[in-house]
Amino acid sequence: MKPVVLLIMMLSAVGLDATVTKKAETKEAQDKHTTPTPNKEPQTLSRGWGDDLDWCQTYEEGLAKAKEEQKTLMVIHHLEDCPYSQALKKAFTSHPEIQKLAKKFIMLNLVYPPTDKNQAPDGYYVPRIIFVDCFSTVRADIAGRYYNRLYTYEPDDMDILYANMKRALIPYHTEL
Repeated sequence: MKPVVLLIMMLSAVGLDATVTKKAETKEAQDKHTTPTPNKEPQTLSRGWGDDLDWCQTYEEGLAKAKEEQKTLMVIHHLEDCPYSQALKKAFTSHPEIQKLAKKFIMLNLVYPPTDKNQAPDGYYVPRIIFVDCFSTVRADIAGRYYNRLYTYEPDDMDILYANMKRALIPYHTEL
């Protein structure tokens, strides 16, 4: 009788060991799926366009601030996964004069289509940069160098953008 009892005890131990091992493997697999990813830096309103600049959250907020502070609103339309937007962002942040001059603007960058059709005077392409004066007038007179995408800039156009930023700081008066 002893060999049978011993055999039953051995089989029970093997079964118990297999159950414990299976539970441990299952727990390990669950941990892999529930383990939080390392904390990323929280995304700021700059979205990488210049963390030292003050950014607005919405177009409406930007217009209100521009009016209140008597400043020009600079709106950058872009997409996070667009290679052209990414290239422009890199050039924009790498240009110290642009970053310095940008502090004189109310800054806004949008990754969604605007509700104001005036923000797309020649289409909804990205990237594009539009200037709006403190009277909420879109400065359609300030454009880049491309006839088919008037308000776009490429990385090689930073000198043009810088000159246009300086122009945008001068109030545009339509009254005589």
